[in-house]
Amino acid sequence: MIFALVYCTAGISGGHINPAVTFGLLLARKLSLTRAIFYVVMQCLGAICGAGVVKGFQKGVYESNGGGANVVAAGYTKGDGLGAEIVGTFILVYTVFSATDAKRSARDSHVPVLAPLPIGFAVFLVHLATIPITGTGINPARSLGAAIIYNKEHAWNDHWIFWVGPLVGAALAAVYHQVVIRAMPFRNKR
Repeated sequence: MIFALVYCTAGISGGHINPAVTFGLLLARKLSLTRAIFYVVMQCLGAICGAGVVKGFQKGVYESNGGGANVVAAGYTKGDGLGAEIVGTFILVYTVFSATDAKRSARDSHVPVLAPLPIGFAVFLVHLATIPITGTGINPARSLGAAIIYNKEHAWNDHWIFWVGPLVGAALAAVYHQVVIRAMPFRNKR
């Protein structure tokens, strides 16, 4: 689904459907503050509407699954949950940077067209690793939408983790890509 959403919205918003990705790109100066704020507000409103639609069409499944609200699973600490969100979001945002890097050589010119594929695959892999720990947040808007529509205490208990973790992970990915990878003197010697 992420592959399809990024592919379909790339020409409109650059495929921004996640405030953490938007934040990472803002920190890397690939996006203006005004545009970033607008994107985050729209992402959050879209997530709230999406959670409302799910609740409206599948109330029984919705209620039995806690409204899709992210929580730290039993047996894990808040630190485990925060760590999972940081690492998972780092992987996602770093994949976005790598897949959309305009400074790739001419031989990789097909990559921007295919960028939604590795991004969607990264989201899939992060879900496999973090669903047992946090239900996989990595998208603060999605976590917020579910929490607002479900609006029960457990949906808010650990909610900060699903903002702090993704924003820290995104910031680390931006710094890593811009400072470490882009600053490295790669020269193609033939």
